[in-house]
Amino acid sequence: MAERIYTVEEHGSRIESFLNGIVRNSGLDLSFDVAAGENPHPEIEDPELVVRFSGQDVDQLLANKAELLLSLEHLTMEMLRMPSDHHERLCFDANDYRMLRIAELRLSATTAAEKVRRSKLPFRFSPMSSRERRIIHLALRDVPEVRSESTGLGPYRQVVIYPAGMPTPPEPPRPMFRPPGPWRGGDREGGRGRGPDRGPDRGRRRR
Repeated sequence: MAERIYTVEEHGSRIESFLNGIVRNSGLDLSFDVAAGENPHPEIEDPELVVRFSGQDVDQLLANKAELLLSLEHLTMEMLRMPSDHHERLCFDANDYRMLRIAELRLSATTAAEKVRRSKLPFRFSPMSSRERRIIHLALRDVPEVRSESTGLGPYRQVVIYPAGMPTPPEPPRPMFRPPGPWRGGDREGGRGRGPDRGPDRGRRRR
């Protein structure tokens, strides 16, 4: 493994100080430990630092597919000013959620690939993080009947599985922004827009 950029000695105290404030203000019964990363699946993820949570309220971190745990992870990356290509170097975990999630994603990938192989139709996953998209791609890299691609932007980026010979369709155009509110042209009175300060008799020419 290449020289570590993020170490407990250099970054552990900053992470602890940041998370201690969040945990204290949240009122949750949580504790955590910052340790050097382990790599039981280095081909999937090989973090340099791992933050493990425990405590009576740890289940709240893992609710809704670990939404709160992953939010804390993201906030800590922002605090450390980690560039996006370094995000895989930091990992938050609780109750071995990461290993269970890897197994779940691998099973989902193989199940979806079988569905695509039989139907000859693409399968689109829900949006997920770059780390989880990577797990899907790696799980399918040796399946010759299908191929996987990431599509979409930002938090809406997702994995799509295609039959191996199917070309990638063009991205659908992004919808144009329309300002909210009841005063857009065409929304009232058969398409005649009318300003909010305009009454029924205003603007008429006096005779």
